[in-house]
Amino acid sequence: MEKRGEKMADEDAFKQKQEFLEQAEISLMLSSYNDIFSDFDPRPFSQRALSVDFLDEARRATRELKNGQFQLRLLIPQDERRVEKEVIIKKRLKEHFKKHKEMLEKEQKKLFLQGSLFVVFGVIFMFVASYLLFVYPHRNLVMEFLIVILQPAGWFFFWEGLGLMIFESKEKKPELEFYRKMSRAEIIFTHYK
Repeated sequence: MEKRGEKMADEDAFKQKQEFLEQAEISLMLSSYNDIFSDFDPRPFSQRALSVDFLDEARRATRELKNGQFQLRLLIPQDERRVEKEVIIKKRLKEHFKKHKEMLEKEQKKLFLQGSLFVVFGVIFMFVASYLLFVYPHRNLVMEFLIVILQPAGWFFFWEGLGLMIFESKEKKPELEFYRKMSRAEIIFTHYK
């Protein structure tokens, strides 16, 4: 009879976990609050660095989500829950996600601006080289040297600028999308048995 009662309790706990998982878009099961933070950082929760494992799991979980607000449910064992700690941790998570989102947005803008400047300089160099070829059909050594320098420089700046604007910014886009999503997430702590 006692084993049957334990089995029913285990089944109820399993059903409860399943309900939690279905209710939230993202649910992460933790054994303690320390799972969120780096083991190497001894500072209090309000200042502590986030765990790479936690961030990786959150990144994987958010990959399929569309932009917009969603619920991040962090499951903690019932006997481990402390509401006062949860308030501090929620604030720390929000600060972290917002800070990294803003840093990545600045990096994206900087890359785009730098790429744009490279493209503009590339076009200017190519235009000057073309102008010299057009205006001075009988070239001397100095003109020839300038054309030899300006043409490859123009192409280099042009393609390097496009590379920064298109490829470099594309590499950083998934990370930026992750932090945008997480900065909008509603963070909820709940318990399990």
